[in-house]
Amino acid sequence: MNNWRKVLFVLVGSMLFFSACKTEPKKEIKTNTITFTKEGELTISKSETDSIIASLDIEIAETDYETQTGLMYRESMEQKQGMLFIFPDVTHHSFYMKNTQIPLDIIFIDENLKIDSFQKNAQPLDESGLPSEGPVKFVLEINAGLSDQWGLEVGDTVAYSRN
Repeated sequence: MNNWRKVLFVLVGSMLFFSACKTEPKKEIKTNTITFTKEGELTISKSETDSIIASLDIEIAETDYETQTGLMYRESMEQKQGMLFIFPDVTHHSFYMKNTQIPLDIIFIDENLKIDSFQKNAQPLDESGLPSEGPVKFVLEINAGLSDQWGLEVGDTVAYSRN
């Protein structure tokens, strides 16, 4: 009879434990939305005429963490916003879209602030390498389709200022 009491005690205790766990309300995990922080302004001009094609508010990525994270985890970006990456070296750079939720045009810019090459319509979450054609010091990320909409070409000039 003693063993039956132990078994009954274990069963009743287990039922109470598991029923108590199920009565706890589910907790919702909240994530913070990453918002745009204007750190400067950038203009793109036609190389032949010096006429301004586009003006953007920009975030600037230049620390290792900022350049590795870039626009990851962003849900959107306004049409007149972009992210400018400034590298300490002039070399071939390659980007990918890991954890990036919005399609982008990636514009590679040489040390003389002239457009070197493009990777247009980079798709969200694609981890394929997207390299520059030549050695570059800067990279500008904008919403996909804008480089065609603005008629950007290799050799167009970029200028930027910090806030």
